[in-house]
Amino acid sequence: MKYKGIYFSLISFLLKKPMIRKFGKNKTEESIKKARVLYKRMLEKTEDIGSNNPMSGNIYSAYVFMAVCRAGNFCVDDFKEVIVEFFNNKLIGKLRGGFDLNNPEDMKKFSDRMHRMEKWADKHPEYKDKTWDFNFDEDLHRDGFYYHFTRCPLEKFARDNGYLDLLPMCCDIDYLMFEKGKGVLHRESTLASGGKICDYWIVGDKNRDPK
Repeated sequence: MKYKGIYFSLISFLLKKPMIRKFGKNKTEESIKKARVLYKRMLEKTEDIGSNNPMSGNIYSAYVFMAVCRAGNFCVDDFKEVIVEFFNNKLIGKLRGGFDLNNPEDMKKFSDRMHRMEKWADKHPEYKDKTWDFNFDEDLHRDGFYYHFTRCPLEKFARDNGYLDLLPMCCDIDYLMFEKGKGVLHRESTLASGGKICDYWIVGDKNRDPK
């Protein structure tokens, strides 16, 4: 995939403060410097999923976290703490925009967004076997919204290139993202952990007994 510096520059900039608190200034600066080089190499080894693929940002973003963690040889659990603080940054909240998955309209917007991504893949058959495959099931649950993947470019890259130990750290970001949108992700398996699917059942956090 083509290198896009904006992702690395922005995410590493916002990682810097929590990393300094956790690992110290010198270790942080050294790790980020090494990570940029590693990040470029990771993208070079990644199959192109389409320059205008709406899911491409997932790769560009996740690789920053993996590259910095690997470059600094950090403990995954320690780096998870940094990621949590990263997502608590007010700027990240502003970039994401206000979202309340307890609101049926916001849940519908999220559902529509996922379906648009599926339609993009359908319209670009040259990338369909390389990008995520969306599988929806509106009858599986009464509440919320459900879908799953059986194919994930992140998992393929991680498995083929020795990053599988870091990928679950990125999978856990899903929980943080939905939590920030006042939602709860219920998940039984991921491809990264050896499952056959990555499943997503999202409900509003006010629903105490989802069905």
